[in-house]
Amino acid sequence: MGRVRPVGRVRRVGRVGRVPLRGAALALAVVAGLTCASVRAQAPRPLAAPNAAGVSMGHLHYRVRDVAANRRFWIALGGQPVTVSRFAAPGREILRFQDVLVVLDPGETTGGTEGSVVNHVAFRIPSLAPVEAAGLVPARLAQFPGVSSVMSPENERIELFENAATNLTFTPDGGARDAAAERHNRPVAVPIAFHHVHLYLPDAAAVTEAKAWYARVFGGVPGKRAQYDATDVPGINLNFSVAPRATQPTKGRMLDHIGFEVVRLRDFCRRLESMGVVFDALYAEGRDGVGRASFTDPWGTSIELTEGL
Repeated sequence: MGRVRPVGRVRRVGRVGRVPLRGAALALAVVAGLTCASVRAQAPRPLAAPNAAGVSMGHLHYRVRDVAANRRFWIALGGQPVTVSRFAAPGREILRFQDVLVVLDPGETTGGTEGSVVNHVAFRIPSLAPVEAAGLVPARLAQFPGVSSVMSPENERIELFENAATNLTFTPDGGARDAAAERHNRPVAVPIAFHHVHLYLPDAAAVTEAKAWYARVFGGVPGKRAQYDATDVPGINLNFSVAPRATQPTKGRMLDHIGFEVVRLRDFCRRLESMGVVFDALYAEGRDGVGRASFTDPWGTSIELTEGL
């Protein structure tokens, strides 16, 4: 997100004499190239390439009492701090993972995801070893090999799927093939990548409706993630289940909203309006250059659309 500044002129140093400019520039270019290659090899991939509708996963927006403690938790999980961002704000911390940004704002909430329509979020990892080495204590699920959870400092549950997990595979409905969705059917090769959000809905009819709604609104691929009804969008698999008890909207919860990054957002919002979507905040471009709009899905999930993260 930062910019590389041009290297200044090479000056005479002590008695060694003048360093040949061409040779020095070449050496500096080689070093810079190696450094950039190293950073690219270690840094998480930017947000996923958008689908045909122009949509990919964008961010998870949390409000927490202790930003510093939560920042340490997400770094231990594998997030990389974002120090320069148009999305920056006073008191805010941003962590980059492959395919998603985790945004932490200070504030009070009405509760965590437990009891919310978005029950939890999940990430993929090759194995638990680095997570445990970072000091986190995963709780393994005996009935689901390769699946565990870790708790944030404010008791927010984050689900983890190792490559050994047997309930990761995604099968599109009707035997369709989708190149982006195929990522679920092969091992993850990076330290950590975003995987899914799990919505808990009132009944089986709502599950069917939500699956179709997310496919229609965001150009997603409907299918099954293991036994769960799901819709896949680049960078995120949306899972839908019947809730064991009544749930609350996400607004005001610790995970206040989820965000999608959208190409040509103004036009996308016009299309959604033509489909009957009622916006909580109409499209606007902020001073930071990021386009934004927001609305709430029919089941209470607050959604922010952005362009330019």
